[in-house]
Amino acid sequence: MRVILLELWRARTLIDALVRRHIATRYRGSLLGFLWSFLNPLCLMAVYTLVFSTYMRVGGGQHYHLMVFAGLLPWIWSTSALHEGTSSLVSSGHLITKSMFPAHVLPCVTVLASMIHFILALPILIVFMYFAGVAVTTSWLLLPVVIFIHGMLLLGAVLGLSALNVFYRDVQHLLGNILTFVFFLCPVVYPRTNIPERARFWIELNPLALVTEFYQMILVEGVLPSLGQLAYFALTAVVFLALGVMIHQRNREQFAEAL
Repeated sequence: MRVILLELWRARTLIDALVRRHIATRYRGSLLGFLWSFLNPLCLMAVYTLVFSTYMRVGGGQHYHLMVFAGLLPWIWSTSALHEGTSSLVSSGHLITKSMFPAHVLPCVTVLASMIHFILALPILIVFMYFAGVAVTTSWLLLPVVIFIHGMLLLGAVLGLSALNVFYRDVQHLLGNILTFVFFLCPVVYPRTNIPERARFWIELNPLALVTEFYQMILVEGVLPSLGQLAYFALTAVVFLALGVMIHQRNREQFAEAL
């Protein structure tokens, strides 16, 4: 794992250039362009708030819309990074086959580009919090730590999945169905209190559900996650990163031939 992380560090200039290009081209040809980074989560928040707090009445709390928005932002980061990262090697196969291009850079670029969209959307949440009378608290100081661990988790998953997708293209299609299922196992559109006691262990074991709660707690509720939860999340991220690097390293020599 140390080797590939060092290689990513040495390729930081290339990664920076690719991230800039990725962000610049994502909405090329769109009238609203980069504004879609803000409009997408806003539209989803409006839909989920209407459906789950008005029609189905499963939303709880006075600031339900803020909790949904705070949960949607990291979820969009996760799904965007996983979807684009998993297919990154296949979609950029011409770079890998025609030169000594470092393949592991491509999954890293998708994670970082999606993270930047997530960070740039945070001011919108602050605006909503201001009008709702919710103050930004010192709990936000923990936000960089959670973002860093979240990024490690996604990088590990994307490195492994992108390598497997080179040989088994079903992975990218299967991933979409799995993420749809996982979304409803995460407390994005409903609070933890709506989950029966006997089923709440899924929140504790599911890293994406756990990180969703972390962001909601830190950004909206102004409280910190427990040290035990944070340690478990960090350990899970390290395990994912180690497995992703191992899968990528074992198969990287065959990428050019398979593509």
